[in-house]
Amino acid sequence: MVRVGIMGATGYTGLELLRILTQHPGVEVCWVGSESFPDVKLEDYCPAWRGRSSLTLQKQEIEKLEGVEVIFLALPSGVAMDYVPFLLSRGIRIIDLGADFRLKNVEAFQKYYRLEHRIPYLLQEAVYGIPEIYGEELKMARLVANPGCYPTSVIIPLYPFLKEKVISPSIIVDSKSGVTGAGRKPTEDNQFCEVDENFKAYKVGEHRHQPEIKEQLELAAREEVNLIFTPYLLPLKRGILTTIYITLEKDIKTPVVPSKILSIMSAGKPVLATMNLDGDAPELIKKANCGYVFEAGDSKSLANGILRLYKNESLRKKLGENGRKYIEEHLSVKTAAEKYEKLFIEVITKNNKTK
Repeated sequence: MVRVGIMGATGYTGLELLRILTQHPGVEVCWVGSESFPDVKLEDYCPAWRGRSSLTLQKQEIEKLEGVEVIFLALPSGVAMDYVPFLLSRGIRIIDLGADFRLKNVEAFQKYYRLEHRIPYLLQEAVYGIPEIYGEELKMARLVANPGCYPTSVIIPLYPFLKEKVISPSIIVDSKSGVTGAGRKPTEDNQFCEVDENFKAYKVGEHRHQPEIKEQLELAAREEVNLIFTPYLLPLKRGILTTIYITLEKDIKTPVVPSKILSIMSAGKPVLATMNLDGDAPELIKKANCGYVFEAGDSKSLANGILRLYKNESLRKKLGENGRKYIEEHLSVKTAAEKYEKLFIEVITKNNKTK
């Protein structure tokens, strides 16, 4: 049984982490900290914990911390730096859920977070916390930098493609997130009347997660990655739906890419699932606990994807005899999958003849 503590236990991240850890058979949560609500019983702060926990929120005085083997830091950006050196000196392993140690490039951190990094010597030691990629390093790590929400949804599906040089390093990413991703502190932008029935892009070109995504993708690709990343705010509480646009550089009818993806999702890592192009698309509600990657197939699978679109009645009416032109102009077949253009045209022609 690993004895665990949580700093920042009353934020959205801290409370969700507490819920997950209390269900883990190998973990005992023995300490919870909060600067805002010290000496308040957890069940009084959050009635959902009545009868389930006898913990009392503690002032985050780490010099008084005893009996904790691993500590999670769910703190605002820049705050974890104040605690990490002392905790490491006490032999306590750290999992930082904030951004203080995610980037190896200190200049990028300081530019995007507008904070001075006070302990940059620890950036190289910190292990980026995606177990599907850095599993072996994480087993021995003293300091784990948990990835951001957007980066997790982008890096995992792209990593095997870039590592195997199957796709171009020029990538477009659209990510949509719920409001809790911004944290619990209220701002004008996340008030109910600003968000409800609204949908908008924000911090385009300057989002803090952009350099994090780029750095990890370049480690996979072993070359520079040209990334266009656009985050959007959805009028819902939680969840992320990420759409990634890539250009093939290899014929993927060989089993290399699917096998690499499936190896990342091996036994013991049940978070992710693959979906074929002719399957259902990802959703936030019914499939909320899974991350999805479209399994790479041969040209026939790609053609089936276009064929599914063509079978849509409203789209078919738009296509008509000008199907080839519409597909090329609106679905970017000619530019994104030029090598399969002939096959797509054959599919469209065949269906025009049968309608």
